[in-house]
Amino acid sequence: MNKSELVESLANRRDLTYKKSEEIVNIIFDTMAETLAEGGRIEIRGFGSFIVKDYKSYMGRNPKTGEIIHVKPKKLPFFKVGKQLRELVDS
Repeated sequence: MNKSELVESLANRRDLTYKKSEEIVNIIFDTMAETLAEGGRIEIRGFGSFIVKDYKSYMGRNPKTGEIIHVKPKKLPFFKVGKQLRELVDS
């Protein structure tokens, strides 16, 4: 499912216009992105949680040239699946 399919599903299930559903989905995603950008954590019970993981710098290799390069430290979002979702998908 992609974003437009999610918007359409919300519109159909709640008898909303496509525009209103799109606005709701965008608000949710924007709020989640802002929370993660600020270093916060998002937990949706039964679904999973989103956190930001810190990765240290390291020496890597350019796969094309073989040159050794310095990779800067970074932060990346990480999703951990919840128990109920894991069991639903596994069954």
